[in-house]
Amino acid sequence: MTQHKGVVMTGEDGPDGVKAFYILIEAKPDKVAEVRQMLADILGHVEGEPATGPWYGVQHSPTTFAIFEVFPDIAGRQAHVDGGGGDIFRDLERMNDILAAPAHVQKVDVLLSKQVFTA
Repeated sequence: MTQHKGVVMTGEDGPDGVKAFYILIEAKPDKVAEVRQMLADILGHVEGEPATGPWYGVQHSPTTFAIFEVFPDIAGRQAHVDGGGGDIFRDLERMNDILAAPAHVQKVDVLLSKQVFTA
């Protein structure tokens, strides 16, 4: 089995302000349920992080998933990386078992947003 490093991170921190991660995740075809569980595990950690704002786990196709998560600033994003969700991605044995390739973590800036749903 070919091993990978779990994640590849791209993007820059840039000036401080509202930051986010967009993480593209490709499951091995027989590991979709495990990737769904990984997303649930990450959400479990995120719920206790005061500097993690909106968080979404989404599915693009039968094996392609993504996470979009927002932070008030660079420090909040780094606290998330250093926390339990980051620990999940640092579990290389698990990542190599369930992901077809390293998760692509993209650092992005939030330019505009709508914070709540309206009727």
